[in-house]
Amino acid sequence: MNDPRDHFDPYETTEAHVERLLGRALNSFDLPDALVERLESALAHSTALHSSLHSAALRRTVHRHTHLLADGSVLVLWELTHNAGRDGAERHELYREESEARLAADRLPAGPPSGWTVERSDGRAPDEDDGLAAFAALLARPIPAQPRMYVPDDSADHARRVLRRAENADRPGERTARLLRIAFAHHITQVFGRSCPVAGGRDAGFSLYEHQFLLLDGSELSLWEVEHTATPDGRHMCEVYESERAARGAMEARSRVR
Repeated sequence: MNDPRDHFDPYETTEAHVERLLGRALNSFDLPDALVERLESALAHSTALHSSLHSAALRRTVHRHTHLLADGSVLVLWELTHNAGRDGAERHELYREESEARLAADRLPAGPPSGWTVERSDGRAPDEDDGLAAFAALLARPIPAQPRMYVPDDSADHARRVLRRAENADRPGERTARLLRIAFAHHITQVFGRSCPVAGGRDAGFSLYEHQFLLLDGSELSLWEVEHTATPDGRHMCEVYESERAARGAMEARSRVR
């Protein structure tokens, strides 16, 4: 049942396929333990190319991996492969839903548009402070209201994974984590995304996402996730905050990294 278009041995066993799939995924720790345990009972599998995008700088593909399990059910995983890292090496990420893989693909940095420049009204060349001021102005822009379309899709586990990947010391604590255990639906909105110059004369990517959760008691709770590459070594970093104001303040602070 293997698809020969996969660039590995088309006759590998399903056990080897599962091991390879989990072993190369950078985010395999995000997959629920119960899902991984089910995957270990896979008897057969099939791989198909779902989408592909190639440009001068970015290569991005999404594959659909379908597994037939011992209990007769089917388990599908979506694999995103890209070269968006600083070294250009191929990276793999695994997701349970097509929508999650598509969102992750959309988050890949594309860099500033070709020919993108910043000019001053007085004709002088822009300096570092100009770039920071422009970035701060963008952060201050109000976000248009958007309808919330909550999706009941293992939302408590989604909240757990968002909190687990946060690297900031002031991330939401145990009280918020307890509240999110009764989340039964959620909605993700990207409210900011931009590549811009940061201190040190290089570009960094910034994205801000609101993860909105609907709880069993009818109340709503949001997590604000900041993804950026404004780290000293340019690596990707994820931070999570309880308020939009705190998240935007963090992005402005990170834009000054040296």
